[in-house]
Amino acid sequence: MPQIKHEVYVPVPPDVAFAVSQTTGEVRLRWDPFVKVQHLLDGAERPGKGVRTFTKSREGLRMVSKYVSYNPPTNVGMTMLKGPWFLQTFGGGWRFTPEGDGTRAVWKYTFTVKPAWLRRIADPIGTRMLGRDIEQRITAFAAACRDPEVLAAVRE
Repeated sequence: MPQIKHEVYVPVPPDVAFAVSQTTGEVRLRWDPFVKVQHLLDGAERPGKGVRTFTKSREGLRMVSKYVSYNPPTNVGMTMLKGPWFLQTFGGGWRFTPEGDGTRAVWKYTFTVKPAWLRRIADPIGTRMLGRDIEQRITAFAAACRDPEVLAAVRE
């Protein structure tokens, strides 16, 4: 199963970094280059373990995922319940650890392509494409951790 990992240092404490990573609505759209539409499902008002989320990417991919862990301010994990036809599994985890005066954010994603016979070709392509997307997202996340409007929103 391919794994993709990117990390970044941000100059805010872990609770703020975690809060930025879990923003929704207009605040999320302000910084996340991947998300076009995202909302919680089943009447949930905030993220948490067991909560399902709908996400539509800017490329038009749709996914329903579920939080499998939610431990502010240290980590969050999700797994895909329903997604693009070419993904059998997809999961992600974001970890936040204190480092100096800020936080080290580490994002890991794993996936399995279907059909199985295509994996030999599709895994390297998927790793490259998802790697690029995740690198762009974590770079944008780092910028959001310096954005006064995003920081004001998470401190409310």
